[in-house]
Amino acid sequence: MTFKEDLDAAVKNIFRDSWDSRDGRVVPVPEDLGLGNDAVRLDATVLYADIADSTKLVDTSIPQFAAEVYRAYLTCAAKIVKANGGIITAYDGDRIMGVFIGEMKNSNSAKAAMQINAAVIDIINPALSRQYQSATYRLRQVIGIDTSPLFVARIGVRNDNDLVWVGRAANYAAKLASINEDNTIFITTEVFNKLANFAKFGGINNTLMWMPRKWSQMNGLPIYSSNWKWSL
Repeated sequence: MTFKEDLDAAVKNIFRDSWDSRDGRVVPVPEDLGLGNDAVRLDATVLYADIADSTKLVDTSIPQFAAEVYRAYLTCAAKIVKANGGIITAYDGDRIMGVFIGEMKNSNSAKAAMQINAAVIDIINPALSRQYQSATYRLRQVIGIDTSPLFVARIGVRNDNDLVWVGRAANYAAKLASINEDNTIFITTEVFNKLANFAKFGGINNTLMWMPRKWSQMNGLPIYSSNWKWSL
């Protein structure tokens, strides 16, 4: 069989084979699924946390400095997501993807986002300023959150594969995290409507922490944003 014939056969099998899908109660890992048309259905909330203007950081800094910024941000984001019950499903360059399930998935993800915001403002940037006193760079980031049913399948080939997250939440969360606004958290209306009061109101005056917005890149779709921090 030639290489082209091998690829042709693989694609035909993918489109021809029936799917074996089941409801999931935990966030799957690649080993939980087969490499064929095998999938898990999951109701989940997805959080994407992304460094803003990372291209400029890489272009204007020595690799060691950029790597330290990446490591500091992704380390804090990952620890915070896990501390709030989320599962890290991907590191993608300068951003991280976390998945939350369960009854409090929306509130827990919103709290995690505000804690990541606090980590950037109160921990990472002050530490960066102390270590590199002549540097003008300050870390900026954006977080996107959405919730929806997801269809999780295993992709790739043997010994080189990962999971693909098919569904609106994964797509919208990633797109929200690409909006160019400093240290801002964006959530969909579906997430906002399911927030518990502790994730919706804050401060001594019990102020609403979320502002209604229009998502211009998505034909004015209603969303909410916040710049609030949650104490660590």
